[in-house]
Order: sequence, then structure tokens, then C-alpha cells
Amino acid sequence: MRIKKGDTVLVISGDDRGKMGKVLKIFKEKNRAIVESVNFIKRHTRPSTKNPKGGILEKEGSIEISNLMLYCSKCSSPSKVSYKVLASETGGKPNKVRICRKCGEII
Repeated sequence: MRIKKGDTVLVISGDDRGKMGKVLKIFKEKNRAIVESVNFIKRHTRPSTKNPKGGILEKEGSIEISNLMLYCSKCSSPSKVSYKVLASETGGKPNKVRICRKCGEII
């Protein structure tokens, strides 16, 4: 998966197109992600010990990964991601890193 928890992403399609946010959680099996301040949904809850008042709560809903594009902070634009295998400095297992396709920097 090209997008990971903590990445800054741009929504490229859907109702929230053009919004940016930080990835809070990834659901690999469903190919979805929860992004900060994007795709708000309303949940109607009954009063309980945890929430004694109940009512309507707003929270972030999940969004399809294909609708997100990684935002590169070095070139200040959204870009596609490619991978590169770098040799380890200690001579051990090689490291696989993500590369911005526009500027070529390691993400």
C-alpha cells in the first residue's frame, strides 16, 4: 500500500475533493483510510454511561484509498509514489523506500 498512517494526503475525487489531511488509520483489507477532517458522518447514539447525553455525533468516515494522493512536502504538490531499493549501510537486508515521482526525493 502506497499510503501509510501519518502521511499527508490530498483528496482527488468525491464530495471532499481538494481537501488535505493527515491519515489517522488504514484498513488494508477494505482498501480504505480515515483522514483527519475529511468525510464527516453523523452517528445517532443513545444515552449510555460513556455518553450520558446521547444525541448526534459527528466523526470522520473512511474513504477509498484510490481517491487519495500522497502530498510531497519537498515539492509542495501531490504526486504519485514509486519505490526504490537501497543497499543497507551495515551490509544487512536492503531497505525499500518510497520516492516522489515529481522531485525524486525520499518520502
